Amino acid sequence: MLEMVSGQLPEHALLAWSVWGLVSAVLILAAVIDGWKLRVPNWITFPMIVAGWAAGGIAFGWAGLSASLWGTAVGLGLLLPAYAIGGMGAGDVKLLAGVGAWVGVSQTFWAFAASAVIGAAIAILMVVVSRSWRHHQQLFFGILNEILLIRNPSKLSEIAAERKSAMMLLPYGIPIAIGTIGYFAYLGMIL
Repeated sequence: MLEMVSGQLPEHALLAWSVWGLVSAVLILAAVIDGWKLRVPNWITFPMIVAGWAAGGIAFGWAGLSASLWGTAVGLGLLLPAYAIGGMGAGDVKLLAGVGAWVGVSQTFWAFAASAVIGAAIAILMVVVSRSWRHHQQLFFGILNEILLIRNPSKLSEIAAERKSAMMLLPYGIPIAIGTIGYFAYLGMIL
């Protein structure tokens, strides 16, 4: 939906600021809960997605609803492969889909890219602080090898579930929130 407003007349600026503010507030809430409970609950993600669809449809008709649905699909598609092999939780995937429902395809892609960079930086920092570089380096190359050799998402997911206790877990709602809000700030939409 936000792509519908970008570059429009000044009266749409308030709408854009409202959308980015609302999405940012929901992302902060999701990040706090994910950091605390290691999950992003459905009571955050599903209403975020449905409200994004409704807002797109109400504000811009079928074109807005279509942009919102495509944004949702892109948000799901970008993180679904990691979820399928056990690399992240379903709540993280639905959270990015919720971002997509509100901001559309290209904004979702760039928010995802920023989130991936932030997620990698946080993961490296976690490993460095815990002084377990060698252990996690071996896990990383083992996982990469499994992905290249096994190629069966169900089997990879089973292996990931078995390995979960040996790994530090990164609540990915945090990088999604930081990356997306940081991207919004880069665009000048958030102070």
